[in-house]
Amino acid sequence: MSRRTALVLLDPAAEVRPAALELITLGRSLGRVDVVTLEAPGVEALATLGAHGVEAVHQAEIVGAARAEDTRHLTAVVAAVLAAAVRRTDADVVLVPAGFAAKEAAAVAAHALGAGLVVDASDVAWEDEGLVATKRVFAGTWETASVVATDPAVVTVRANAVVAEPAAEPARPEVEALPVEVEVPAVTVVARRTAARAAGRPTLEEAAVVVAGGRGTGGDFAPVNDLADALGAAVGASRDAVFEGWHDRYIGQTGVTVAPRLYIGAGISGAPHHRGGMQAAQVVVAINSDPEAPIFEISDFAVVGDLADVLPQAAEAIRAHKAAAPES
Repeated sequence: MSRRTALVLLDPAAEVRPAALELITLGRSLGRVDVVTLEAPGVEALATLGAHGVEAVHQAEIVGAARAEDTRHLTAVVAAVLAAAVRRTDADVVLVPAGFAAKEAAAVAAHALGAGLVVDASDVAWEDEGLVATKRVFAGTWETASVVATDPAVVTVRANAVVAEPAAEPARPEVEALPVEVEVPAVTVVARRTAARAAGRPTLEEAAVVVAGGRGTGGDFAPVNDLADALGAAVGASRDAVFEGWHDRYIGQTGVTVAPRLYIGAGISGAPHHRGGMQAAQVVVAINSDPEAPIFEISDFAVVGDLADVLPQAAEAIRAHKAAAPES
């Protein structure tokens, strides 16, 4: 049997983000790993990809009406690039990060390829019956395994499902041009704005550690931000906190879905809407002054107390521990 190929969609800006390295690590367990990108990867990016075992980089060259800079990141364009890369590489499985835009492009590409699609998988593996994708459903309460009966299979993988690791034998990826002709998108870009990321913090969707504040903060997110800074974590909020204007992004069924290795909820009661967005976290820590708060039902570690007292003490202890730890 010939060696299978896993194709990974790189960030449209050709950045090698942690989520991409996780996908590449997972891809190595499935076969040869190629990546596809819409931008030219830099020398540093190529070195990182090679260290993680990527054998080829397929750089899209958009031809036709959609070559303009302001249209190349549209769903129709990314999907066309992804489909063209699959046909070029004859990939057996396509791994895509679980961001909203990437999932939309994956769905369009899967339709064009006649491929089976699994969204927000936590694991992917070859079994006797074919490719099996594992995912959590019903707000993280059930775990399911789905067999993809098509070739190729398209799978979006949630962040933090895999620990990124360099390859045992680094590769030297070759950059190959991938001409893609795309029809005029049925969308006109009126304006495009790239939001600046918080310096020193990971994105909320990809963060391995998330600290979230709720109504119990009373609008004061300073203790939440302080603990997040000590942990190198992303900051989130409950829907109520965002509706009050205290934060800009909320975690929940209609907001951002996170699956970090550690989730810390401060002053969050744990309504079903919020739990649906964070219940897949590997470890849940909750701080609430109400001992009957519903979030304690799903917590691995619960603290009954005032977050204004608990969080600063936790941040101080973490900083002291880091200062005392020997440098590696």
